[in-house]
Amino acid sequence: MKIAADVLVGLVALIHVYIVVLEMFLWTTPRARAAFGTTEEFAKESAPLAANQGLYNGFLALALVWGLIASDPTGFQLKLYGIVCVIVAGIYGAATANKRILFVQVVPGVVTLIALLLSR
Repeated sequence: MKIAADVLVGLVALIHVYIVVLEMFLWTTPRARAAFGTTEEFAKESAPLAANQGLYNGFLALALVWGLIASDPTGFQLKLYGIVCVIVAGIYGAATANKRILFVQVVPGVVTLIALLLSR
């Protein structure tokens, strides 16, 4: 079960690395605008805010990756912290920005949290 939990943690980390790239570097591109449902004008105006948001998603990914490479108990604690933060951020994002975040961030986070807790 530990291997399955670590694979899920890695997948959630990769999702957040992808979000970092979209928000920090590709925000004004057609791909990112389609993913986030923004217009070209809004994307240009909000690029600094999106980059800041992307940085925070990078911190989430970093906690998860660090948890994967650190030995226990620190590794487990970092993975647990990172996944709980992903879930909380996803719930807030779904409530305030876009319900789709529930499926992109919260559901994978909850599945990963369950696997992580069962792996102990």
